[in-house]
Amino acid sequence: MFFGDFGLIFVPMQPGQEDIYTVTAVNRMAKYTIEESFPSIWVEGEISNYHHHGSGHRYFTLKDDQSQLKCAMWKSSGAGLKFEPKDGLKVIASGNLTIYERGGTYQLIAKRLLPSGMGELELAFRQLKEKLDKEGLFDPVHKKELPEYPMRIGIITSPTGAVIHDIIRVIKRRNRKLEIILWPSEVQGEVAPPLLTAGIEGLNEYGGVDLIIIGRGGGSLEDLWAFNDERVIRAVYNSPIPVVSAVGHEVDLTLTDLVADYSAATPSMAAEIVAWPLDEFQSTLGGYIKDMDRALKSMVGEGRSRFRELIGSPALTRPESMLESRYQHLDNQLRLLHLLSQRRFDTFRKDIALAASRLEALSPLAVLARGYSVTRSVPEEKLLCSIKDIEVDGRLETIVTDGSVFSKVEKIKKK
Repeated sequence: MFFGDFGLIFVPMQPGQEDIYTVTAVNRMAKYTIEESFPSIWVEGEISNYHHHGSGHRYFTLKDDQSQLKCAMWKSSGAGLKFEPKDGLKVIASGNLTIYERGGTYQLIAKRLLPSGMGELELAFRQLKEKLDKEGLFDPVHKKELPEYPMRIGIITSPTGAVIHDIIRVIKRRNRKLEIILWPSEVQGEVAPPLLTAGIEGLNEYGGVDLIIIGRGGGSLEDLWAFNDERVIRAVYNSPIPVVSAVGHEVDLTLTDLVADYSAATPSMAAEIVAWPLDEFQSTLGGYIKDMDRALKSMVGEGRSRFRELIGSPALTRPESMLESRYQHLDNQLRLLHLLSQRRFDTFRKDIALAASRLEALSPLAVLARGYSVTRSVPEEKLLCSIKDIEVDGRLETIVTDGSVFSKVEKIKKK
């Protein structure tokens, strides 16, 4: 036994016989041969069996209508991906062919992955747009109203670009009273997204800012990519202060435009929208003041005329005349009341006299005056209407017109 070129043991046979290699030796020789023959290669195919492992590595298969190739993409290479691979996506993979010795698996170690027929950034744009749209970040119901008269405007952009000068020029032309707060930030490259995000959060913490403009000039999709970064988009969505997006030219579209409370076609147009015109405002205000002045003068004139009418009225020139007429009316009412009361009293008196005469006629005293008497038992004072109401030795009281006679019953005689 001895070590071969690949550091593996093989057993030489008898003269005239083939050498016998171990499985490991075969796989390692094949790996070496493949890696030397294909140090770098581009492969196009459709992704299947895609798996993003918890370690950060990605494993998938590239296939066409006749064959398939296993692939692996290490975490370090996958960190630069702008889009997320998925099953069914046709891609172009760049890497080197090798063999996984332990499993004897022939595979491609992908170092770059690009969408086939579509740019990487374009695919990433579509994927992120679809994701955020499902979360409702672009729903108009979440958009805030822009203040009608903002006084302090925050601007997030490059301090050295033409955009900030255009915005300041337009704002100052329309309203020199507005205060501008610039939050300088990179607007392109890997450093831009965290700086733009910090600008949005910083202006919200600063306080007193009525509105935020975030933007930059036009460019390619790659130039504008910072405004398609998920961190920036979520910062715009979560901003309590209304945000106006002013990215690129009219043909440019970023996800920041979709999530912002208002999207302007250009930075200059954003300045036109947020800067309310001072001269026009003053002219309108002057018109309101004139209208109010005319209205007040009219009210004063009407009040003065009414006042003159009141001064000339009898109530103020001869107030006693109003009292005299009231006195006369009161006297007439009192006389009428007295007359009605007297008539009513006479009628009551006649009615009472008539009722008294009737009562007098029905009075037992009148009957007694005509020679009759009334007898009742003692001490019950029960009127006697029948001999059944008294017994022998019972006591009686007989009432006549001028007094009473008390007696004792000695005999009772039936009729």
